[in-house]
Amino acid sequence: METPPNEVFRDSIGTIDEEGKRNWIYPKKPSGPYYEKRKIVSYILLAFLFVAPFIKINGNQFLLFNVIERRFNIFGFPFWPQDFHLFVISMIIGVVFITLFTVGFGRIFCGWICPQTIFMEMVFRRIEYWIDGDRNKQRRLARQKWNAEKIRKRLLKWFIFLVVSFLIANVFLAYLIGSDKLLRYITDGPFEHIGTLIPLVIFTGVFYFVFVWFREQVCIIACPYGRLQGVLLDNKSIVVAYDHKRGERENGRKKFRKNEDRKALGYGDCIDCLQCVHVCPTGIDIRNGTQLECVNCTACIDECDHIMESIDLPKGLIRYASEENIEKKAPFKLTARLKGYIAVLVILIGVLAGMLALRNDVEARILRLPGQLYERKDNNVISNVFTYKLVNKTTDTITNVSFKLRGIDGEIKLVSISDTFIVEPQGIAEGTMFIELKQSDLSGDKNKLRIDVYSYDELIETTTVNFLGPRSYN
Repeated sequence: METPPNEVFRDSIGTIDEEGKRNWIYPKKPSGPYYEKRKIVSYILLAFLFVAPFIKINGNQFLLFNVIERRFNIFGFPFWPQDFHLFVISMIIGVVFITLFTVGFGRIFCGWICPQTIFMEMVFRRIEYWIDGDRNKQRRLARQKWNAEKIRKRLLKWFIFLVVSFLIANVFLAYLIGSDKLLRYITDGPFEHIGTLIPLVIFTGVFYFVFVWFREQVCIIACPYGRLQGVLLDNKSIVVAYDHKRGERENGRKKFRKNEDRKALGYGDCIDCLQCVHVCPTGIDIRNGTQLECVNCTACIDECDHIMESIDLPKGLIRYASEENIEKKAPFKLTARLKGYIAVLVILIGVLAGMLALRNDVEARILRLPGQLYERKDNNVISNVFTYKLVNKTTDTITNVSFKLRGIDGEIKLVSISDTFIVEPQGIAEGTMFIELKQSDLSGDKNKLRIDVYSYDELIETTTVNFLGPRSYN
C-alpha cells in the first residue's frame, strides 16, 4: 500500500533521499529569544566542559573517567573499583533524572544540554554560517563548481573544523587519563608517548567525521534516546508543538494575503511559509506533530514567532505545549507517573547521600591466603596467613599504619621489616601478615576476628576475617 504524500515523514527521514543517498540539510540561521538563551546555556556548558578536567578539589580532578586504571572522580569525589556500587547508583540517578524530564518536558535535554547538539549548533554550524553564509548561500555553494572561491571556503572550513576536533579530543583525553598526565605528555612532546598519541588521533578523526559528515544523523540514526520518546512521552508531556487547532482551523493553511480576514474565511493562522522547516537542523516539518528527529531545539518557535509578529498575528503558533494543552487548553500538572519518578529520584539521591556520608577515606580488605590451612606452633599457638590490601582514597599520605586485634589476645606479624608502613596518596598498599592466637581462645574451626587499622593512634578503618583453627569435638 502506497503511503499518502502527507504521511511520507512517518516511514522516511529527511537526511536520506528515495535512492538511499545522503540528503544534506542546510538549515537557515536561527535567531530569536530562545536561540539567545540557548547560546548562553551552551557557552556556560562548553566552558564547564573545557575547564572541568583542570579543576581540582582537595587534590582530586573534578571529573575523571579513567577506565584503564579504574579510577573515577565525580565532582571531586574519588571512586575506586571498591566503590563501584556508588558509581552505579550515580548512573541510575542520571538515567532516572533524564527519564523524568523526558516524561515531563520531552527532549529538552537534547535541545539544551546534549554535547552533540551544543557542538553542532553552537560551534560548528556557527563557523559554517561565518564562512559559507546562510541557508541559500550554502545551497548555492554546494551546487557550484570547484572554483577558487569554493576551494578556499571549503579548505578554510575543514581546517578550522579539524583544529576544533583536535581540541575536543584533547579535552576528552583529559577526562580519560587525567589533566596532569595530559599536560605532562604535551610538555614531553607527542612522539614521546605514541601509545597516547594514537588514541588522540583516533578521537580527533571520530569527532571530525561526526561534525563534518555525519552531523544531525547522530541524533536521528545513532542516538537511542530519540527512540525512547515513543515509550516515555504521553499527551501530557510538554514538547515543542505546533498548535494545529489554531494553525489549521476548518479549512487548513493558506498563504498570507494582506487585509484578508482569515478567521472569517475559516483558514488557520499558519501561512505555509515553510520557515519552520527551513530553520530545522534535522529537516523535519514540525506541523506533522512530534517526530523522532525533533530535538526540541526551539529554532522553529523563534522563526514562527517572528513571522507571526510581522503579519500582526499572535505569537505561540509553535510553542512549548502538550497535546492535551492544544486540544483542551489543559494546563501542565504533575501526573501520577511524574510523581512516581520524582519519588524514585528522591529515594535514590537519599541513598547515595547516605552511602557517601558513610564511605571511608581508607578501605581495608584482609583475606586468608587461598589453599592455606592453619599452622600449629609451640605453646598451643595457632597461626593463619592472610593478605591485606589498603586503598587510600585521599590525596594525603597515611603514615605509621598498623593492625590491631579487637577483643582477643593475639599477635599480628607483617611480612616486612617493620610492623608499620605508609600508604601513598590515592595509592594501594599490599602485603602478607600472620595472625597468631592461642588455641584456648578459639571457639571452633571457624572464628570471626575484628581487626582495627590505625594511623598512629587514630582508628581509620575496621574489617573482619575468618580465622581457622582445629575442629573441636565434644
